[in-house]
Amino acid sequence: MTEAIYTEVSAKAERAKEQHHRISVCGMLKYLDVSRSGYRAWLHKKPSQQEQRRKAIKLRIKQKHEESKGIYGAPKITQELRQEGEKISERTVGKYMRDMGIKAVWAKHWTITTKDSDFSHRLRNYLDEQFNPERPNAVWCTDITYIWTNEGFVYLTSIMDLFSRKIIA
Repeated sequence: MTEAIYTEVSAKAERAKEQHHRISVCGMLKYLDVSRSGYRAWLHKKPSQQEQRRKAIKLRIKQKHEESKGIYGAPKITQELRQEGEKISERTVGKYMRDMGIKAVWAKHWTITTKDSDFSHRLRNYLDEQFNPERPNAVWCTDITYIWTNEGFVYLTSIMDLFSRKIIA
């Protein structure tokens, strides 16, 4: 909690310095009930080896994710880091990815939805491109399509009367 306060005070002090304003850092710290010595120690604190390693690994994870065009998740990135000699668990990689807001892109598998058959010897052209019939219910046309849903494909068929151009079913 105090680190968040220190970060905010430091950011406000930097903005004030850029805008050539004077600001009382000690006054802010006193108002926030935080010690000056703690703030000064935080300002001059050097990152630990563990923190440096964490930043380096996060950078490598981000690079691996970008190299894979966002497809790789924690298991694959962990595998690649281990091949490079890094000792790290999949859980840690997943945690770092969550911290950085990185997610793997799920690639949808290709599904064959229609079967191409050769109907040319059985089909005849009854309309002969005469799409304007003279009376209702003389010529109907139909089409079928599929829509992907969470449960799978749903097929949609429509039947239209070419005379009135209305959907019948």
